[in-house]
Amino acid sequence: MVLVTGAAGKTGRAVVRALAARGLPVRALVRRDAQASIIQSEGAVEVVAGDLRDEDAAGRAVGGVACVYHICPNVHPDEVAIGQRVLAACRTARVDRFVYHSVLHPQTQAMPHHWQKLLVEECIVESGLAFTILQPASYMQNVLADPGRIIREGCCSVPYAPHTRVGMVDLDDVAGAAAMVVADPSHTGATYELSGGEILTPRDIAVILTRVLGRSVRVEHVPTDAWAARARAAGMPEYQVATLTTMFRYYEQHGFWGNAHALTWLLGRPPATFETAARRILSHATA
Repeated sequence: MVLVTGAAGKTGRAVVRALAARGLPVRALVRRDAQASIIQSEGAVEVVAGDLRDEDAAGRAVGGVACVYHICPNVHPDEVAIGQRVLAACRTARVDRFVYHSVLHPQTQAMPHHWQKLLVEECIVESGLAFTILQPASYMQNVLADPGRIIREGCCSVPYAPHTRVGMVDLDDVAGAAAMVVADPSHTGATYELSGGEILTPRDIAVILTRVLGRSVRVEHVPTDAWAARARAAGMPEYQVATLTTMFRYYEQHGFWGNAHALTWLLGRPPATFETAARRILSHATA
């Protein structure tokens, strides 16, 4: 049995699907009972609801599993404490293996949620558990989050400037690599950077989406202040707003990309291109 924490989010659901496709039984940890049916439809055979900030909930979640795939709730201010609590529960339950869903370039202090993941990685290395760490790049699905608007209006919004250079990865590729690592204990002790093979600017994205749809698509730059105002109006907590706007500004100044070799090796093929992912996601949106 494999426990996937944070299973109700887009990353968790993709990992659950990939694990189930390999025939691995999955226990999914979600925050609310109402999310159970969603994650069961992705292939989870057991669903437990609980908050990883609660020691008892963490203990119940890990009990009887062979491997934990830990995804912390996205941009969570308590990520280090949550990681420490899950690791302690795993040690108590004598879990065989621990796989951590980290992030590309966690050593970047200028992006606070990246730095928190590095601190969790330090705890993992010192935990005594058999571990593997995965460091995925930014998802292509983040840019393609509103396929309906891309199709209807020929517009794709990004919260960073047109010159920004970003190397994205297809979430389905990340999930496939995650399932492979979970299924094969020989990856114990490894840290893998999971990045696509392209470095694209928003201008490049517009050209690719124009080719995919066969008509003009523009990429709209939403300035970070405007993005932050919209996020606050939508109810996003201030920590997430401040952290993500800091990240977007970092992207603009330094870019954000990695190397595709590890992901290519794990998958046994080159990672998906942005065009491949866009064709798949936009075709599903019109189906």
